[in-house]
Amino acid sequence: MIEKTYHFTRTSDKLIEKIIADDNLALNHMVLNQGQALPEHFSNSNVYMIVIRGTITLQLAEQPARSYPAGTIINIPYNIKMNVSNQATETLEFFVVKAPSPAFFEQKKT
Repeated sequence: MIEKTYHFTRTSDKLIEKIIADDNLALNHMVLNQGQALPEHFSNSNVYMIVIRGTITLQLAEQPARSYPAGTIINIPYNIKMNVSNQATETLEFFVVKAPSPAFFEQKKT
């Protein structure tokens, strides 16, 4: 078999799971319910958030918070302060693609 397969969890419960973490990219799958959020952090790569269910609310750097519905792909540059939350009633589900892998930026620091 040439291809490699990966699986993600189908749930409506809060979930943060790493699916792929290799030299090329990192892929995470996340589910947040109303009022749930990720801890404030800085992007550790070029980040692409793919919203597949619900509405994501992002507050980036010092900008006002903005909301993006399912079907949206958001690109966030490296080293940006991020606040990610679900302020809507519907469950939020999204994928986070980091390319290149955060390991690339770690190598550049040394």
